[in-house]
Amino acid sequence: MRIKKVINNNILCVIDEKGHEMIITGKGIGFKRKTGERVDESIVEKVYRMEGKMEQRKLRELVEQIPLEHLKLTQDLIEYIRSQLNQNLNESLLITLADHISFAIQRQEQGIEFKNPLSGSVMCFYPTEYRLGQYCLQAIEEKCNVQLHEDEATFIALHIVNAQLNTHMSDMHDMTKLLDGCVRVTEFYYRKKFDRNSLDFSRFIVHLRYLVQRLYQNKTLEDTQDPSDIMFRELIKRNCRAHYECANRIASYIEANHDKIISDEEKIYLTIHLKRLNMPDAAD
Repeated sequence: MRIKKVINNNILCVIDEKGHEMIITGKGIGFKRKTGERVDESIVEKVYRMEGKMEQRKLRELVEQIPLEHLKLTQDLIEYIRSQLNQNLNESLLITLADHISFAIQRQEQGIEFKNPLSGSVMCFYPTEYRLGQYCLQAIEEKCNVQLHEDEATFIALHIVNAQLNTHMSDMHDMTKLLDGCVRVTEFYYRKKFDRNSLDFSRFIVHLRYLVQRLYQNKTLEDTQDPSDIMFRELIKRNCRAHYECANRIASYIEANHDKIISDEEKIYLTIHLKRLNMPDAAD
């Protein structure tokens, strides 16, 4: 490895033999070093490398701006998150989460707190990710001796969901608002407050999450013209009229407030999930 840039005494930006840029850390690894020199790999403690060139550039810029211990802590947190979710996460999570955590710690030390207006929705719609956010807050307090506001757990949860879906954080906020709006429309229609801890509600939320994900990825289910599919849709509409009407109202809300249209096929599956909700006072 050859040095591309000396960031500080403990961090170097280097190029390996295949021309890949990476960030390496080690005690005193950058002391009195110069661009173009080879690196003694025996003193390298940690290697950070992104597959995407833009992400690698962002990582290089980030390590110039935040304390190294914040980057290391975030890497450890992400490894724990991966072990709990057992699924792929976008590599940019290291950048976005480290940046968020470092800024949150800095704000807390200055006595500045941000509250998340979507906290209740995040806790409801992303319970697993929210619990991971709480774990991160505890780890941050133990490692950095800084107690962040409890709402930071919901911000971290959104970063995790964002890494799962490969979306932008701005989309994540819009998607969460959309989910919240769909639940509000449904509760208004049935004149009932759902039990957030019930299995039926959890199933409904999971379906809504995937529906919203498909909407933002432009991968919604299309209406097929197969006779058996048409017959099935008509059967559901006829036998679950009240629930299908609720699905239509949700669709109208989505179109009016988020400028997205869902197909009749999507409304049929939404109807089925509405039917499964425990609503004894809602007539079919």
